[in-house]
Amino acid sequence: ALFKLRTTLGKGATTMFLRQLFDPESSTYSYLLADEQTGKAVLIDPVLEQVDRDLTLISELGFSLEYTLETHVHADHVTGAGVIRERVGSQSIMSKVDGASCADILVDDGEVVCFGRYGLEARATPGHTAGCTSWVTLDQKAIFTGDALLIRSCGRTDFQGGDSRRLFHSIHDHIFSLPDDTTVYPAHDYTGRTCSTVGEEKRLNPRLGGGRSIDEFVVIMDGLNLPQPKRMDEVLPANLDYNIIHLETTRTQEARPVEDWAPITLNDANIPQVPASWVASALGRVTVIDVRNPNDYSGPLGHIVNAELIPLLTLTQAIDDWESDKEIVLVCETGARSECACQILQALGHTRVASMNGGMVQWHAEALDTCHHIQEVA
Repeated sequence: ALFKLRTTLGKGATTMFLRQLFDPESSTYSYLLADEQTGKAVLIDPVLEQVDRDLTLISELGFSLEYTLETHVHADHVTGAGVIRERVGSQSIMSKVDGASCADILVDDGEVVCFGRYGLEARATPGHTAGCTSWVTLDQKAIFTGDALLIRSCGRTDFQGGDSRRLFHSIHDHIFSLPDDTTVYPAHDYTGRTCSTVGEEKRLNPRLGGGRSIDEFVVIMDGLNLPQPKRMDEVLPANLDYNIIHLETTRTQEARPVEDWAPITLNDANIPQVPASWVASALGRVTVIDVRNPNDYSGPLGHIVNAELIPLLTLTQAIDDWESDKEIVLVCETGARSECACQILQALGHTRVASMNGGMVQWHAEALDTCHHIQEVA
C-alpha cells in the first residue's frame, strides 16, 4: 500500500540514504532519498534538464525509483517527473490542491508516502502557492520545505494563489512546530547554503523569526516588488501537464489556432492574442475565461461581464468536456497568466483560443464595462 500508518514504518531502520542534487540554472535543489536495504527510492522536485544525471546516479547506486514528489507547481523550472515516469515507470505525486491532471497520485495533508522501510508525511504549507506541500521524514529529523521556507528567507507570495498571512501561519504551525534540530532542506538557495534547522530559522530568519509578528511579515512581503520568474510563461503550462513538453514538438496543423473566428495576432512566442476592444464587442458570442485567483477576480480591477472564473492551476480539470473548436478568450491581469492558459489549451488540441492582449489593465485603460461582484470558483 502507498499510504500506511506512521507507526508501521521506520522501526529498526538504519539511517536513510539522502543525497542533495543541484541545478545551477534555476538554483533548484532536488533530493534523492532511499532505503538502502530494499533499494526503494523517491526523488523530490526533479528538474527536467537534470533527468539524465539523476537517473544515472539512481542506476549506479542500484536503487529503484518508486515516486517523484513535488513540493508545488514550480514557476522557475520544468519538472522532470513526466520524463522520468516514461523512462523508469515511477509515479508522480503532488498536492490535491494543485490538482494537476498529469500527476499519478494526489495527496492530502497528513498522508504518508512509503518507500521501503521509510516514509514521508505530506504537510500542507500553502502561502507561496495555494498547493505548497512540505515533506517530513517520519522521525522528524528532516523536512523538505520547497519554496515555503528557505534559508533565512521564504517564498514570494504575489502570484499562483500566494497569500502572506497564510504562509506565515503555515510555517509557524507546520514547520516551526517541529523539533529545533529538524534539518530544513529548501528547494532553492542562491548563495551556496545547503540546509538549515528549524531552530536556526526560528531565531535568525529575518522575515519570520525572532518573534516577528504576522503584520510585520505582511509588510515585508508586500514591499518585495520582485519581477516575475523569467521562464514562468513556458514553465507553468509544462508543470500543469507533462504532455506539453512532447506536444509542443509534435502538434499537427489541425491543432494550431484557427484564425478566422477572431482578429488574431501572434506575439513573439507565437501565442494568439486578441484586442480588448474586440472582446468587448464579442461578449455573448465567445466564452471568456478569467484565469486569475478569486481575490483578483473580485478585486479592484474587477472582471469582464459574464467572464467565468477558472484559476490557472485548475484549468486542466475544468476543460474535460469542452469541444476542441470552442471559441475561448482567456483573461488575466496583464496577459502573462492568460498566455500560459492559452498554451495549455492549444497543447490539448483546442483550436479557437486566444489571450486578451494587456489583460484587465488594458480593459480599464480603454474604459470598458467591468463587474465587481464575487463568483464562486468553478
